[in-house]
Amino acid sequence: MSAARTAVLDRIRAALAAAPPGPVAVPRNYDRAPLTAPGDVERFAEAVAEYRARVHRISGSDIATTVRDLVGNGATVVIPSDVPDEWVTGMTTLADTPTLGVDVLDSTDAVLTGCAVGIAATGTIVLDAGPTQGRRALTLVPDHHICVVRTDQIVDTVPQGFAALDPTRPLTFISGPSATSDIELERVEGVHGPRTLDVLIV
Repeated sequence: MSAARTAVLDRIRAALAAAPPGPVAVPRNYDRAPLTAPGDVERFAEAVAEYRARVHRISGSDIATTVRDLVGNGATVVIPSDVPDEWVTGMTTLADTPTLGVDVLDSTDAVLTGCAVGIAATGTIVLDAGPTQGRRALTLVPDHHICVVRTDQIVDTVPQGFAALDPTRPLTFISGPSATSDIELERVEGVHGPRTLDVLIV
């Protein structure tokens, strides 16, 4: 250690010894308010869009039409086995029953799922392998994920989101398309999951 650095650290230690700082109280009850009304859908849509996901505000009867428009004619869409028939009317689908191989998932055009929770504060979608969601690989291997989020699944804060989830289930948190950056901050999408994320807020 250099002499200059030693001198500076010694002065800091001497100053702290003469007047030690008092204990710092860290609040732990922030954002703990329970959800007492529907979550903020507008805030959720805005936060999701900031992550470069494409947001579509639609009615429940428009899900199949919207999905067909997003994937185009002749596309094949992977779905969990319990996706409602009305979500996939008029399109070619592959249900994950029996379990599809990674090569099949990689060669399909898109995957369509529901979700467990949407968090307005962060624009995060949470999957827990529950109804209409399927297993984790379904939403990580295909390059295009179309996710249906009902407005009654949206909460305002992260603590409210955790309160609505079962921590023993396999949780996947999605905040926009998969992306990473190298040391020069060059953004690359699709490295760890779908390159394209369409969120259908119903």
